[in-house]
Amino acid sequence: MPYENILYEVKGPLGLITLNRPTKHNAVSLATLDELHAAFSLAERDPAVRVVGLTGSGAKAFASGSDLSEVEHRDIRKALEPIVQGFAERLERSSIPSIAAINGICMGGGLELALGCDIRIGTKNSKYATPEGKLGIIPGGGATQRLPRIVGKAWGMEMLLMGETIDSARAYQIGLITRLVESEELMPTLAHMADHIASFAPLVPHFMKSMVNYGLESSQHSGLALEKFAQAALIETADKKEGLRAFLEKRKPQWTGK
Repeated sequence: MPYENILYEVKGPLGLITLNRPTKHNAVSLATLDELHAAFSLAERDPAVRVVGLTGSGAKAFASGSDLSEVEHRDIRKALEPIVQGFAERLERSSIPSIAAINGICMGGGLELALGCDIRIGTKNSKYATPEGKLGIIPGGGATQRLPRIVGKAWGMEMLLMGETIDSARAYQIGLITRLVESEELMPTLAHMADHIASFAPLVPHFMKSMVNYGLESSQHSGLALEKFAQAALIETADKKEGLRAFLEKRKPQWTGK
């Protein structure tokens, strides 16, 4: 389908979604979110796509936030809808691993989209903030919940309450991003990571995501029990047998996803 606010392309195992409103610093509009859902549905149905990448067009912004021209006229009924929170939740709950590749501004609703991804990588000119408090509102796309879980309560509170911009070095230090690269290396790094994840048996990343996400929402004891059931399920698969044989025979495994 044609898109007006995003680009979607499949590059090997990577389904790449690019926010494409450069004149608006890739601000996230309601129409953008509709297109994000549509593109993600394509990725989920495509067996060739093993990883979803989310990035922004141009060198200035990943996404500057939600489109304020729409937020200005948003009433309480609309504010209670998932909106950004809904797509971030979809990224998080999907069995497909997702990586946010961040160059430039990543703030507000844009940061909340990135927080829904499993991994975030950034460049040396990327900048991050949750500035909603300056507008008389709070984040509504998940930042109050995901940010402290990712960077810890202290830095989560710092970013949320102060609303100040942090640079890429600080983002890397606190674990908001896990890789810090030069701008020209951002997309090659994303492609390399997608290829690496795609080299695993297809079920492995799916189970990894589930174990981490559901485990963090339960007690450690419950999470450990769930981990053993997941491991027991995988140990009976054909791919497990193939993986061991390939390792012992010093060759690349031929995965079937079974």
